Amino acid sequence: MSAEWLDWTIIGPALAAGLLVLSTHVPLGQVVLDRGIIFIDLAIAQIAALGVIVASYFGWEENPLAVQAAAMSAALLAAWFLNWTEMHWPSTQEARIGTLFVMAATGAILLLAENPHGGDYLKDLLVGQILWTSWKDLLPVALLYAIVLPVWFLGRERIGRIGFYVTFAFAVTAAVQVVGVYLVFASLILPAMATRRLHGRKRLLAGYGVGGLAYLVGILISAGLDLPTGAVMVWVMAIVATVAGFAFGAAQGDEVEVRD
Repeated sequence: MSAEWLDWTIIGPALAAGLLVLSTHVPLGQVVLDRGIIFIDLAIAQIAALGVIVASYFGWEENPLAVQAAAMSAALLAAWFLNWTEMHWPSTQEARIGTLFVMAATGAILLLAENPHGGDYLKDLLVGQILWTSWKDLLPVALLYAIVLPVWFLGRERIGRIGFYVTFAFAVTAAVQVVGVYLVFASLILPAMATRRLHGRKRLLAGYGVGGLAYLVGILISAGLDLPTGAVMVWVMAIVATVAGFAFGAAQGDEVEVRD
């Protein structure tokens, strides 16, 4: 068992990172699920990661501002494009989102093809390095989310569809560099799925609870068994969300839907 099992100098920042990500991803994920654009988070997260890889390709990795600018520019361009396509071809929006994801993923592979450490770099972007997050790393994310959250909760009715896509781009770009692409997707979709039978504030609070418990348990298991944290947490969140979904369904008296 790893000595990091109860080292809160490591577990504390990692858990804080997870809770920060959940602060925006739980409400955004509920909207994504309700609107049926499930893979938008995966697509924009992968595009933001592609922006980071482009910055590395041009040798900007030592300049954090350049890396952030590249990632954010890529995500915002994708957000603008998806807003435009939804206005013109809403019936094929999900297919277009999936196509963007595949193009961004393969583009990343092509850009890293000549990099001797490309495989490790890509793995870090996909699975994340949340267990090695420091309090200093979280400060810019916390400042960004301090702006994003009031805009979302107080003004989401006024910012419209383009506002949703821009807010989404900012939230996901910050998160993907902390927790990785896969955990971004899990944080958005799994708590939303678990709480789909609930409504209003009850659904929001339940989503935070499901996500927070999954992050805590996943981090402890990963630290204790010395396993990749992002991968462990995706599995833990899936299990917690499944159990919670059945529990919420039973509490609501829902019946299982059976189709011929």
